[in-house]
Amino acid sequence: MEPPQHRVTATVTASDGVRLAVHEHPGPAGAPVILCVHGFPDDHRVWDRAAARLAAQGRFRVVTYDVRGSGGSDAPRRTRAYRLEQLAADTTAVADAVSPDAPVHLLTHDWGSVQSWHTVTTPHLAHRYASITSISGPDLDHTGRWFRTARPGSLGKRALQSLAWQYIGFFHLPGIAELACRTGFVDWSAGMLRRRLETGEGPADYGPGLAARNRAGLKLYRANVLPRMLRPRLRAAALPAQVLAPSRDVFVLTPWQTEIAGWAPGAEIHRPEGGHWLPSHRPELVAELVARLVDRTEKEKEKEAA
Repeated sequence: MEPPQHRVTATVTASDGVRLAVHEHPGPAGAPVILCVHGFPDDHRVWDRAAARLAAQGRFRVVTYDVRGSGGSDAPRRTRAYRLEQLAADTTAVADAVSPDAPVHLLTHDWGSVQSWHTVTTPHLAHRYASITSISGPDLDHTGRWFRTARPGSLGKRALQSLAWQYIGFFHLPGIAELACRTGFVDWSAGMLRRRLETGEGPADYGPGLAARNRAGLKLYRANVLPRMLRPRLRAAALPAQVLAPSRDVFVLTPWQTEIAGWAPGAEIHRPEGGHWLPSHRPELVAELVARLVDRTEKEKEKEAA
């Protein structure tokens, strides 16, 4: 199935004036809205295949947007403009614009999951979200606490995750990381990993210009990782949630994503076969699991309202 062509349906202005490019697969009026949040170094197109399958069911409105620093959205220069608090405000601004009268269902990947967990665990924002499906992206406060938890058999898991996370140290190298993005090395590396570590056809070539925007994406790491790892806060997600932890994800290993009972109680855990870019390589599975959670959540809402 080839994804339909997107059109920019809105430019949502964030609380600090940054313009966010929003795209929509139209659906029935009043239908539940599924808001997709991508990670780094992707843009909204990583959702094309999964969004097309969800939209084809004729029961949902599916909305994607380019996170600040990517795609058609503005890329502020200051690192502090990429703090999780601002990213959470961005997502909520989009949610308010596309679904002002009802909470939205989140479908998230990689850094999109990181910022969305922060969003749904922020008390004054949580009511805008009906459910979350998270793929390959844990909450950073949970991460800080998870690395501090010393239980029998846990040290090996943490050591393996630390090895998988070495690229984050590279992203903190001033000048060198920017050069790698500007020359297209990050894009090339991501493409090679998709081809070698995933199954099926990879996402379309994102074309020239993305590498320059990836330079802004580095600020996601620099603005958030060390502060949250060094001073993690206690947060909890109360909404219906599910985690898709791909079996061959070399960046976010399974225990880091799934040992969340004290942080997201009641979350469903799925361990599908696949690698880090599950949304583009197994879109049919992603669409099926998201639709199932959305349907169940909407039915529960109807029961409560009756």
